Amino acid sequence: VQLQASGGGSVQPGGSLRLSCAASGRSFSVYGMGWFRQVQGKEREFVAFIRGDGSRTYYEDSVKGRFTISRDNANTVYLQMSSLKREDTAVYYCAGDGRTHRFSTWYRKSEEFEDWGQGTLVTVSS
Repeated sequence: VQLQASGGGSVQPGGSLRLSCAASGRSFSVYGMGWFRQVQGKEREFVAFIRGDGSRTYYEDSVKGRFTISRDNANTVYLQMSSLKREDTAVYYCAGDGRTHRFSTWYRKSEEFEDWGQGTLVTVSS
């Protein structure tokens, strides 16, 4: 699957942004999709994940209640970000994987994802 992320930009603290990740290629519906973020000099960290059928979503603790991951039938995954904080500033990446994994929380590990989109920069600043 080829992934194309978009929607990043600059926003003031407390503001909102919606990131999109458009997928093309193999069957998207079996792919679990995740969002990760990375600050320069730090490791890429898990943000959110949605199962292939959309039945379950998972979030990193610091974004719970503020971010929402969703997917539509047009091969796009979204990350709606609200109440943004300065510490949310990062390059955001979407990722997808359709394989079977050994651990139930595999989606929290970036190395478990096979396909990646290019990053989109989110800057939260006044």
